[in-house]
Amino acid sequence: MRDTWPLLETIRFPAINRRGVTTLQVNVGYRCNLSCVHCHVNAGPKRTEEMTGETIDLVLAVLAHRRIETLDITGGAPELNPHFRRLVHSARELGVKVIDRCNLTILEAPEQADLAGFLAGEQVEITASLPCYLEDNVDRQRGRGVFDASIRALHRLNALGYGREGSGLVLNLVFNPQGPNLPPPQPSLEADYQRVLYETYGVRFNNLFTLVNMPIQRFGASLIAHGTFEHYLGLLQGAHSDKNLASVMCRDLVSVDWKGYLYDCDFNQMLGLPLGGHGRAHLSALLTDSFAGDAIRVAGHCYGCTAGQGSSCGGALKEAAE
Repeated sequence: MRDTWPLLETIRFPAINRRGVTTLQVNVGYRCNLSCVHCHVNAGPKRTEEMTGETIDLVLAVLAHRRIETLDITGGAPELNPHFRRLVHSARELGVKVIDRCNLTILEAPEQADLAGFLAGEQVEITASLPCYLEDNVDRQRGRGVFDASIRALHRLNALGYGREGSGLVLNLVFNPQGPNLPPPQPSLEADYQRVLYETYGVRFNNLFTLVNMPIQRFGASLIAHGTFEHYLGLLQGAHSDKNLASVMCRDLVSVDWKGYLYDCDFNQMLGLPLGGHGRAHLSALLTDSFAGDAIRVAGHCYGCTAGQGSSCGGALKEAAE
């Protein structure tokens, strides 16, 4: 789904370059047990794209060869890839920090009964989508019953030590706006999440990340269908801050798709935009090239990362939030 690209391509964004690669963000497949309205991947139960074992082996070779600090595993529901656990275990043996982009409900799948224990045992940092602390809002955005399933999953993770001080098991939650709006300030919303989830459900977590909805894939198509696409782009451009340019995730990250091809970020991957400095490059290129100093491919959707507090897969940008 690239209907949004002709409009995004016409919008100029400031030139930026990569500092290096300290994070490898790997999408291991588009299959998911949910079909969320805000999903920029357009993931769902009917998607069949999946990273093979051979490509997983190449990811591990890159991790072993380079000084990659963080492996950020995404999907779909990444846990549905049959090689997910081997990838996690092998990366942890290499001393690499591993982040699992988890939708929480996958912990209740019958074949994933031991998943929470596996993640805790490998000390995987969990970044989990919970776009609101209100049941109606979550179910409207992600599907009926998702909120209750998410709370049950959070209880299971808390019981293992996730989100608890001193455990070393980090649990982050992710907020997305319900529609074409910027998220509220991250610190105040995090305080609201902490208070409501603990007082109402007894749930604890470490950090809340506020993410801007990207005008691509399923969300972008929804904006076009409602005639609000250009208005939303104008909102993002109007809220742009140059000071966020130094902290956007693509400065220190390379994104890998399920076939092993490289992109400047996960959003460019979904638009099929090859690397700005290398063009269509495969994962094997990371064995010989540092990618430092390369120009990053930019367009109108990049304002989603520099609007307001700024945004990335790690929430509001630190410099903007301070």
